[in-house]
Amino acid sequence: MAKITIDFNHMLASGIGEHGICEEEIARYAGRIAKVHEGLCAKRQMNAWRELPHNQDEIVRDILQTAEKIREKFEYFVVFGIGGSALGMKALFSALKHPRYNELPREKRQGPKIYIVDNVDPDSLNALLDVIDIRKTAFNVITKSGNTVETMSQFMVALSMLENLGEDLKEHIFLTTDKEKGILRKIANEYGFQTFVVPDGVGGRFSVLSPVGLLPAAVIGIDIEALLRGAAEMHALCQKPALEENPAYMYAMLYFIAMKKGVNISVMMPYADGLLCTAEWYAQLWAESLGKKVDIRGNTVHAGQTPVRALGVTDQHSQVQLYNEGPFDKIITFVTVQNFRTNMQIPASPIEMRDTQYLAGQSFNKLIASEQAATEYAVTSAGKMNMRITLERVDEESLAALLFFLEMATAAAGEFLEIDAFDQPGVEAGKIATFALMGREGYEQKAEELSKKEKGNPDFCYECN
Repeated sequence: MAKITIDFNHMLASGIGEHGICEEEIARYAGRIAKVHEGLCAKRQMNAWRELPHNQDEIVRDILQTAEKIREKFEYFVVFGIGGSALGMKALFSALKHPRYNELPREKRQGPKIYIVDNVDPDSLNALLDVIDIRKTAFNVITKSGNTVETMSQFMVALSMLENLGEDLKEHIFLTTDKEKGILRKIANEYGFQTFVVPDGVGGRFSVLSPVGLLPAAVIGIDIEALLRGAAEMHALCQKPALEENPAYMYAMLYFIAMKKGVNISVMMPYADGLLCTAEWYAQLWAESLGKKVDIRGNTVHAGQTPVRALGVTDQHSQVQLYNEGPFDKIITFVTVQNFRTNMQIPASPIEMRDTQYLAGQSFNKLIASEQAATEYAVTSAGKMNMRITLERVDEESLAALLFFLEMATAAAGEFLEIDAFDQPGVEAGKIATFALMGREGYEQKAEELSKKEKGNPDFCYECN
C-alpha cells in the first residue's frame, strides 16, 4: 500500500491553543474505545461492506470478463445511479483517470467514454443524448432497491430509445441491484439482462468497492484488484483494538470530542483536482451516516456534523477567509499529495514581469505544496482545528485505502455517538413524498396530505416580474 500519513496534531490544544482538544479530554474518552471496538465487531456480519476487500474473487473475474466485452463493443458507457450509486465511482474516475479522459482519442483512453448521470435535470439529460450515439452505448443501471425514482426514470429513457432504434436491449443494458428483491431484480429475471449484485449489508454510501463501483471502474481500465488490495491493507490496520494503532478510531474519537465542543462542520479540502469528488463522496458518507434525530435508545439527540467540500488552491480565494476569521465551529481536513503524476516547471516569461521572476524555474508542484502549507499555517495560527491526510501518490491502492479508512472512521464515530450509522430515515421521508407527488399507486393519502399542506401555507411568496 502506498504510504498514507494522517496527522492529528493540529486538532490538539498543544497544537492550536485553547480551542483544541486537551489531554484530559482524550484520556476521558479513550476509555470508550473498547466499547466502540466491541460494537463494530458485533455489527460486522450485518455490515458486509467490511468484507468487500476479502470475498470477491469470483465476482472480480466476472466483472473483468464483462468489462472487456463492453470495451470491445461500445464507444460510450453511461452509469445511471444516485447518491452512493454514483459518488463512489465519480471519486474513482476523477482521481485515477486522465482529467480530460473523455476528450482523449480512443487509443489513449483504455475504454469507452464514461458519463455518470446522478440527477434528473432535463437539460442535463438531454445534453447527454446530444453527445452519445445510443447504438454504441452500454448502460449500467444501479439501484439496490429497484425503487429509486431518479434512476428508474433514466432507465426508461434508455430503454425507449434503444427500442425505437430496434436494438437488442440485452446487449446494451447491465443492471446492478439486489440479488432477490425489487423492481429491477424482477425486470432482470423477466428480460434476461446481465446483472451484478449489491450484497446484503452494503448500503449505497459504503458500496464503492462492490460491483456498484467495480464494474464501471473496470470498464475504463482501473485496476480493481489493486483497489481491493489497498482496502484490505487498510482494513487490517483499522480493525486493531488499540487506539494508538488504529487511525480510524483516533479520527472518530477526536471528531466526537470536537462535536461535543460545538464543532459542527467538517471541511474536507483536497489539494488535488482529482480528489475533489472524493470530498463529495465523503460528504454523503459523513452526513447520511451520522445525521440522526434519535440515538439507539430512542432519545432525541439531533446528532451529526455538516460536511463541506473545498478545493485547494481554488477555495483559498473563496472560503478560507471564513475559516481563518469566522467562528470556531469547523475542522478543516487538508488532503495532500506528495508525488503528482506530473512534475511541471514554471518557465521564465518572454516578456518583462519583474515582480514574478522569483517563480521562474520553480515548479507547480512546489507551488501547490507551498499554498497548502501556508493555508495550514494560517488556520493553525488562528487557533482553528485542522488535520492533514497525505497520500504519497494517488493510485488504486492508496485511494481505496483512503476511502476504506473514512468508512471505518465513520462507523466508529457512529459508535461514539451511539446512533445507527447505517440507516437513513430522513432520506426515506423525501422518497415517499416524491412517490406521492408523482402519482404512484398506494401513496394517495400522502399526496392528499401534501396538497393540503401546500394550500395551507402562509402567503409569503413573491413574484418578481
